Amino acid sequence: MEPGWLDNKARVLESEVDDKRRVNDLSVDHKGRAPLKASTGVWKASLFIIAIEFSERLSYFGLSTNLIIYLTKVLHQELKTAAKNVNYWSGVTTMMPLVGGFVADAYLGRFSTVIFSSLIYLAGLILLTMSQLVPSLKPCNLETCHRSLRLHEIIFLVAMYSISVGTGGHKSSLESFGADQFDDDDAEERKKKMSYFNWWNFLLCSGLLLGVTVIVYIQDKVSWGAADIVLTSAMGVSLVIFYLGKPFYRYQLPNGSLVTPILQVLVAAMAKRHLPHPLDAGQLHEVPKTRKNNKRLLSHTNQLRFLDKAAIIEHTEDESALAAEKLNQWRLATVTQVEEAKLVLAMVPIWLFSLPFGICLAQASTFFVKQGSIMDRKLSRSFEIPAASIYSLSAMGMIISVCFYDKILVPFLRRATGDERGISILRRIGIGMVFSVLAMIVAAIVESKRLKAAPGEQAEMSVFWLAPQFIILGVGDGFTLVGLQEYFYDQVPDNMRSLGIAFYLSVIGVSNFLSSLLITVVDHVTEKGGRAGWFARDLNKSRLDLFYWLLAVMDALSLCVYVYVASRYSYKTVSTHFPEEGDIETG
Repeated sequence: MEPGWLDNKARVLESEVDDKRRVNDLSVDHKGRAPLKASTGVWKASLFIIAIEFSERLSYFGLSTNLIIYLTKVLHQELKTAAKNVNYWSGVTTMMPLVGGFVADAYLGRFSTVIFSSLIYLAGLILLTMSQLVPSLKPCNLETCHRSLRLHEIIFLVAMYSISVGTGGHKSSLESFGADQFDDDDAEERKKKMSYFNWWNFLLCSGLLLGVTVIVYIQDKVSWGAADIVLTSAMGVSLVIFYLGKPFYRYQLPNGSLVTPILQVLVAAMAKRHLPHPLDAGQLHEVPKTRKNNKRLLSHTNQLRFLDKAAIIEHTEDESALAAEKLNQWRLATVTQVEEAKLVLAMVPIWLFSLPFGICLAQASTFFVKQGSIMDRKLSRSFEIPAASIYSLSAMGMIISVCFYDKILVPFLRRATGDERGISILRRIGIGMVFSVLAMIVAAIVESKRLKAAPGEQAEMSVFWLAPQFIILGVGDGFTLVGLQEYFYDQVPDNMRSLGIAFYLSVIGVSNFLSSLLITVVDHVTEKGGRAGWFARDLNKSRLDLFYWLLAVMDALSLCVYVYVASRYSYKTVSTHFPEEGDIETG
């Protein structure tokens, strides 16, 4: 026996034990080392992250749900103009994460992006507060003063769109940063990650609930300035809390350009379009085992098979030609790179057919709230709830849905099917879409009833007639919105997860723009021949019921196509087999 053999064996065993104690998913701790499982990540880190998300959602929904009331009552905009402006702002706010997610994944990293974007968000809130408190900037009643509202309107819009920019980095990076705290290669942590998206949305809804009740009440009954002070203070405190969690976080390092690898696959596939598909997928090129720690390898799938040609090796006999081909990434891609390109392209139809759901969702913070403003909102002789507070019923529906799903439905389905997920992500999304169709049908029926009532009875009709449509839509959110978050995080390539969350948010953003476009088109069509359109200045002369029926039909048709697309979808599968050094096969 060679001298030192026992020492070497002990060092190997110690190294193996240390590997089990550390996270091996390429993340690092705040000092750049492989993180220890016991002291980093999971819920201990996520609680710091959720704290700032709670504050951001408190601010966002406290502002967005009452925005249409502010535009119509303080800035005196027409209903259809105000609705379109709300949709524009919401659209920009939910599209900006595409920029923030790209920057986070490619260059800054998620933690730094959250910090910078939160500071921009906080600056927007401070400016918004100044627009309400500084005498020369604050709005005044046009009946008692003759000062123009133009300066206030400019400052107000700059502040609101600064919040949009801040949201761009915040929303795309924060949720994915929270999910990064769970190791996909650890069975227990992987199950906790599945619950993470549910409880993330539970606390998100808690922030929403306070935003549309307490904050909106302060706006309506105290002052808009007082509400802005509360929101600014909450964001400032939560930003400090988030930073204090720095030692507990696991960090994923940025990976450079995200677009180039996908372009390389497309270029290589086009260059080899004349080559026949190999009989065995194991003949496609993959990285050798010595590089396996660089990234998780993906298993081959049969969807979008044309792209497989990018991984076909042309020169198998000439070693020098083979070596040159492997070095040219625009000529030869790995199976993993091909599968990553497939994942991104396969998301396009899912994204497209989720848009009608988003259009339905856009009505809750615009027309639903405006309907509530002209209905009876008295809970007692002395207390009247703000119109935007009715939106809280949607949050309650989502909270009920998420709790039921996580605590009852998933455990039952896990026992029944043996699948750790319980129900597939796309099936969960589809179930929520069914609820959105039902919500639009109920909204159309309720609005039709309200319009048929006598003029005096319309004002006496309780705002709680709107409760069913809000609750049903909230239940649908618990399935579809949470499902979309999990889908766009889980099914994108590992180095694009912030951008994945941005893709989910862009569904809502594009839907808001499409909602504005649809309002414009419908208003133009229905006003022809001197007739009053569906969106009159007086809500009692509008035909929102017909508009809701239109949305229900559009959503139902889209759902049918979605079911077909989802049934043919291939989920991402991580490979458990790695080719040896020198192999050209996936095996």
